[in-house]
Amino acid sequence: MSPITTHVLDLALGRPAPGVAVRLERRDGSSGWVMLAERTTDEDGRVRDLLDGGPALERGQYRLTFETGAYFKVFGMMTFYPEVTVLFEVRDPTQHYHVPLLVSPYGFSTYRGS
Repeated sequence: MSPITTHVLDLALGRPAPGVAVRLERRDGSSGWVMLAERTTDEDGRVRDLLDGGPALERGQYRLTFETGAYFKVFGMMTFYPEVTVLFEVRDPTQHYHVPLLVSPYGFSTYRGS
């Protein structure tokens, strides 16, 4: 399993959010943000393979960017947040980091999951 995973839940429709584009980046002191992966949530609203076969998890700051505007547009819904960015810090690369996003057209919430 990837050391970083995510799950998007659509609070407006009361179900997982499939088809949300997700980008994972890591802050590199010399070059700014470095792209690590781009994926799309599956039918269960999950991305389980962000770092599978890719670079090893390192200490540092990471960000997940969710393309929520494109997702809501599919349902004919406007959103105040066309993109949601979640910045988090990895202090122990041996742990698993699950970052869920709860989203609606006019709000969002996130937390460290398990």
